Amino acid sequence: MSTESFLRLRLVGMRFDDHAIPLELLRDLAVLEEMVIEVAKLKFLAEHTSRQRSPRGFTKGIHLKLTTIDHGSAVLNIGLALDQPYQLLLFPSAIQKQLEAARDTIIGAIDAAAQEQPVGQYLPGQALSYFDKIGRSLKDKEAIEFANPDGRVIATLTRDIRRRLVRASSEVKELTEEISIRGVVPEADQDEMTFEIQLIDGRKVKAPIAPQHLETIREAFNGYKDGLRVLFQGIGRFNRSDRLLGFDSIQHLSILDALDINVQLDELRLIEDGWLEGGGLAPPESGLNWLSDAFDRHFPETAPLPHLYPTETGGVQAEWSLGPNEVTFEVYLDTHAGEWHVLNMDTNAASECALNCDDDDDWKWLVAQLDSMGDGNV
Repeated sequence: MSTESFLRLRLVGMRFDDHAIPLELLRDLAVLEEMVIEVAKLKFLAEHTSRQRSPRGFTKGIHLKLTTIDHGSAVLNIGLALDQPYQLLLFPSAIQKQLEAARDTIIGAIDAAAQEQPVGQYLPGQALSYFDKIGRSLKDKEAIEFANPDGRVIATLTRDIRRRLVRASSEVKELTEEISIRGVVPEADQDEMTFEIQLIDGRKVKAPIAPQHLETIREAFNGYKDGLRVLFQGIGRFNRSDRLLGFDSIQHLSILDALDINVQLDELRLIEDGWLEGGGLAPPESGLNWLSDAFDRHFPETAPLPHLYPTETGGVQAEWSLGPNEVTFEVYLDTHAGEWHVLNMDTNAASECALNCDDDDDWKWLVAQLDSMGDGNV
């Protein structure tokens, strides 16, 4: 078998800065081989109009292989491998030419989508549907840079560009995405091995039960009346208007604490302007997303969880009762400033401090204060 350099993929984002590649992304890339071969078949038929189908064995002995991983985020070198016996039988130069043309066409479609130009001139709808799986594991601020073997960047695939490519296909009615949502389980059908997830806004969607998750689903179902919340991570199905229709699969699920911060933030997302006797601003979605990320990055699992409440001005206030101390931490979502207040109910001693919620050290100080109060040292 001979292997020639075929494609370079550079993964961009914080998850790849240590030159490591999450296994979930390799699952996405496995679809790339299938797409390249199918587009090569379409190229062959376009050039040989007298044929109705590609030659028998057109794809036999053809493989895309990960040959090396270079530094610089994570750079994947993809090689084109052709079995030697097969090369002697079926005009290898023509096959390789079609595969390289398929590669360039795919890259061209990605670049066209990035430029918000029509992609139909590059790929038909049936080929564009492959993008429903390629890059599905990408997160915000992540990308896959597609380059020729010489390393020259040709096109960049992001989550948004992937969505444009899929939606450009009239044959795709639904889009799949890796998602994480929180909800409760009001219903489970062990005969059909499906269950129902009720979202924070009351909508319900169905999901399959994997055998390894059956006991957790039972626990969530039995805790439904008590409001037991669960974090669901898996492959969700969306319509072309981005409405969640259901799950194709659930990969991970976790029972959540009653005071889980993201569950409370989800509830704050339902608030509308005028919630306080006709007054009161709703916390903005962008601000809640920022605060969720800030807690995820700076607030350890061992720290005591707060109760979260909306403020009249559209902010969020966290409150703790730790021994004799009543603690409030008001966060202004527009400026990312915070106001810390502590009142000792035994001594009436009070203290306050202004914090910058974008500053790592200020978060470390806040967590240290909470830990001290939890230990009874304050």
